[in-house]
Amino acid sequence: MKIGLLGKKIGMTQVFDQEGKALPVTILQLGPCLITEIKNLDSHGYKAIQIGYIEVKPNKLNKAEIGHLNKYNIPPLKYLKEYRVHSLEKFEIGQLITVKDLNINQNISISSNSIGKGFTGCIKRHNFSRGPMSHGSKNHKQPGSIGAGTTPGKVFAGKKMAGRMGGGKVTIQNLKIIDIKTNHNIIIVKGSVPGKPGNIVSIHQK
Repeated sequence: MKIGLLGKKIGMTQVFDQEGKALPVTILQLGPCLITEIKNLDSHGYKAIQIGYIEVKPNKLNKAEIGHLNKYNIPPLKYLKEYRVHSLEKFEIGQLITVKDLNINQNISISSNSIGKGFTGCIKRHNFSRGPMSHGSKNHKQPGSIGAGTTPGKVFAGKKMAGRMGGGKVTIQNLKIIDIKTNHNIIIVKGSVPGKPGNIVSIHQK
């Protein structure tokens, strides 16, 4: 059963494998998540489940969200996310999804918001080369020419220039699960995961 889960990034550390090699790993606390809605071909034209994560007080949600959850007597949940599935046979509304449904050595994809770096220049944002640092040079970190002259008489959209860096959704694919701690809803994956510790992460399987 391929599932999706919401959770939090705890942080990074390292573990040692059987050969004594140090592996960089990320610790994630996932779920438990409640299935809040099931979408099928008749009602929505596709198969998907919607899950909720982190129960909060009702005043933290708007009336539309409360009404949506009250339809199936589900407690107020802060985060909702939808996952496409191939089959709806093993899912029902109110069902709990936990890390017990995952397996060690399984590959998963993880999405989260990356760390925002603020407004940065071309060298940091796009890995441009700097100009000469010798005396008299006036082009140390300038972007250089940004376009032609009279023709076309404009700067093309998508030109690599200074701007905000990071702070967007990033997905890392095929991260292997090294270990699962079912009593604490924790999984350990090999490699790095976008975002700061405490960020909400979303995992899914292909």
